[in-house]
Formats: sequence, C-alpha cells, structure tokens
Amino acid sequence: MHNLCSVLQQKPYFFLPYSVPVPGFTRMVLSLWTMSMLSLYVRVQVNILGRHLYIGTARDLGSSPQLDEADLIDRNDEQQFLAYADYLSNFGLPTLISDTEAATSQVLKGKLLKDFFTATILDETIVQILDTFMSMGSPHHWVGYLMPEDSGVYNLVSQSSSSGYSDLPHATKLEQLMGETRAVLLSVEFGNIIEMSLKTLVNELMKDISSQCGESTLLSGMPLAKLLPRIAQIGQQLLKEPYRSRYVQNICSIPEVEQFFTLLYSSTPFL
Repeated sequence: MHNLCSVLQQKPYFFLPYSVPVPGFTRMVLSLWTMSMLSLYVRVQVNILGRHLYIGTARDLGSSPQLDEADLIDRNDEQQFLAYADYLSNFGLPTLISDTEAATSQVLKGKLLKDFFTATILDETIVQILDTFMSMGSPHHWVGYLMPEDSGVYNLVSQSSSSGYSDLPHATKLEQLMGETRAVLLSVEFGNIIEMSLKTLVNELMKDISSQCGESTLLSGMPLAKLLPRIAQIGQQLLKEPYRSRYVQNICSIPEVEQFFTLLYSSTPFL
C-alpha cells in the first residue's frame, strides 16, 4: 500500500485533452479505488497464506504423517507470493490510470464548469464513474491490474532458495497460491465485498468533501469550477495519513468484510 501511494503521489499524470474536470475526478476516484482494492487484495493474500501455514504447522506437529516437500510452503514461496502485492504499482498502474480516465471522461462528458453540483449530484457522479469503470471491458477485467494472468512471468524475488527444494515444488506451490487468490477475486462473494467497501468509502469521501466545502454550501450547490479545487485536494489527501488509515479502517470495520475473511481463513470456499 505504501509503495503504491508513493507512486501515485510522484507519478506524472499524462491526461488526455478532455474537459477540465476530468483530471481531478480521475485522481480522486483512482485513489479511492486503489486504496480499497489493494487493502482487500492484501488481506486475501494474508488469509490464504496464513491458512496454508497453519494447516502445515498443525500437521507437522500432530500425529499425521509429515507433509511431503511439495506440500510445504517455505520462505521463498512466501516472499514470491506476497511480492505480488506490488504488481499494481510496478505493472498495472498505467493501464489502470488510462481506464479510470476513460470512465471519468465518459461520465463527465458535457459537464461545464458553470454547472451546479450539489452533494447528491456529486455522490451520484462518483458512484457512476466507479460503476462505469468496473463494467468496462470483460467481466473482472480489473483483476488484471492486481495480478498477472500467468504467475510465471512475474518474479520480484529471486528464485533461489537455501531450502534445498527443487524449482518444481516452488513453482507448483506458488501457482496453487495464486490460483486460490484468483478464484477468490473472481467469486461472487468477493464482488459483493468490493461493492460494500466502495460504497462505504464513497460515503466517507462525501463527508470529507462536505466538511471542506461547508456542508450547507454543498447541500445547496456550488459551481463545478469552485468545487474542482476541493476535488483535487481530497484526491491528494486520500494517499496520505491519517486519511489513508481511516479509510482502510472503515473497510475493515464492515461486518460482512470481517465475516468474509474469517470464512476465507478457515476454509477454501471459492475453489
């Protein structure tokens, strides 16, 4: 998460020459989406890996026969698997920016700087941009921003290991972990979690924007030209503390999210 936020803060945005509102809205929605999705993705990784390690340890310490080498997850497997959390910032971000910008420009097409935006209109606009973005291309196209189609083409960690295991068990175990992760991301249940998380963050975002603009001012409406500086400001703040921690904590506090990850840790319900 920290690596991605640093990239988003430093990376220049080569926006296409659309109308003026597009860059500000794009950055804000992009920050909101990446913060939400990366938080959920890392939790999926941690719970899948934690379950495998727990089962392996329990079997090793119990009366069951010791696991075969191919069933074990060693340090090298862990590092390679967890390194995929940086795939978005290292590889997926350019396409993500372009697609978010395309969705934003589609929703904001025809909007003028003199148009009045109320809190309701702004909320509906943000939700519409997110919905448009998530429905672009093939179903679950967004998974490609977070992880590669083939785990073998992406290696952030050296393949070498001091464990003495052959390369085949490493590749097989890594592929198993990545396969389980992809299955979770493609599940209907995870789709529901995404929807809940984004809705929660949009509500929190609206509170922050209303606070900056003045709640009564935004309720009655203000020209888009006056709203844009607030949009740009909040887009930057989302990537920094304490905003980032507060937004991520809001996701973690959703009861359905907690229940989802409890189930994920205790079983393999999506395979």
